[in-house]
Amino acid sequence: MTSDPTPASTAPVPAVPTAPDSAVPPAPASPEASRDAAAPGMPVVTMIGGGQLARMTHQAAIALGQRLRVLAASADEPAAQVSPDVVFGSHNSLDDLRAAARGSHALTFDHEHVPIEHLEVLVGEGVSVLPPPSALIFAQDKLAMRRRLADFGAPIPAYAELPQDNSMEALIEFGEQHHWQVVLKTIRGGYDGRGVWLVDSREEALEALAAAPAGSSLMVEQRIALRRELSAMVGRSPFGQGAVWPVVETVQRKGQCAVVIAPAPNLSEETAISAQRLALSLAGELGVVGVMAVELFETTDGSLLVNELAMRPHNSGHWSMDGSVTGQFEQHLRAVLDYPLGDTGTRAPVTVMANILGAAQAPAMSMDERLHHLFARIPQAKVHLYGKGERPDRKIGHVNVLGSAGGNVDDPEHVAHVREIAERAAHWMSHAEWTDGWDVHGE
Repeated sequence: MTSDPTPASTAPVPAVPTAPDSAVPPAPASPEASRDAAAPGMPVVTMIGGGQLARMTHQAAIALGQRLRVLAASADEPAAQVSPDVVFGSHNSLDDLRAAARGSHALTFDHEHVPIEHLEVLVGEGVSVLPPPSALIFAQDKLAMRRRLADFGAPIPAYAELPQDNSMEALIEFGEQHHWQVVLKTIRGGYDGRGVWLVDSREEALEALAAAPAGSSLMVEQRIALRRELSAMVGRSPFGQGAVWPVVETVQRKGQCAVVIAPAPNLSEETAISAQRLALSLAGELGVVGVMAVELFETTDGSLLVNELAMRPHNSGHWSMDGSVTGQFEQHLRAVLDYPLGDTGTRAPVTVMANILGAAQAPAMSMDERLHHLFARIPQAKVHLYGKGERPDRKIGHVNVLGSAGGNVDDPEHVAHVREIAERAAHWMSHAEWTDGWDVHGE
């Protein structure tokens, strides 16, 4: 839903005649030259990072007539493979950030790891950095996030910093207070289960502490008795308009998101509205511009706790590319350019996203052949591949499957049916094996 929906124009757009091949200009020889190739009068957005989020944002930019410029480390990164406007460099280099930002209307992010001090310099030089560094810091630093959320009054797990001079003593004290149901985390840099240790005893906690990277700053949190994990995605513009998608359920495996069910099944309307309001309030309080995911714990007693924040497009929003009127990547571009935000209504009663994760051993069958077989068997599957090499548990794509128009997200059989199709499709793309034993070449 949106807080200030703006009807879209339905006026027909005249067709533009195509030029003969001889009239097509050659591809620009460099990123600098490519900047002059953008459509006159249309904005250029710079995204820092060349991963799959930038790749899918580029796809959304094409439909809007915009140019997405990417700061990538190498030509084989997912976004660098497809964007005509690439600056090669490091997100840790102020000079490279300046080069990528030059001439763009807004600078935004594929990941949160850009040094805040560099972004503050860019802001001082007149660059529109969105979300602003004053907000992005809370997605970079888990301890700062917890402190800010506590000041805001948001529901969060109990936590404590582990000072490097007495980390063992502080960990033991916190662990004993919470009966050793704790989670050890690096304050910066961890994602997809990296830099996170779930422990159940003093011995496990001390082993995890010893295994943490040398010199890293650490914190510890209470391990929550969960019913499930949820995510509330919100978009917010500089003008202050907000839009929120339905709250979704996320299924985690090996510390990373494997499946998303949208909307979350059997979630009470009261709880869903509470989660959406919390996400909108946090976005406004922190000054977020763009899309933001608020990852939530739903406890066994039905209450909600904030787990983490991501101030960019997020895995829990990939379902929206096919299951929502406005997907998260288009919404992010609308937000950072201060366009009116798009309708976040759903296209089906339930949509299931399943990540395509690299198998332990990459199949001999090519990805292209796997795609042929998938479409032959499950033509309704919407596949999004990232152009990444296959390695164990690496996110190399995702599949979206929409339920039937007559389905109901609170019908366990319907949800299980749609989920089985999505997970079967994703497993096939990962392993070249059908989970139901289907013989590709049999009768």
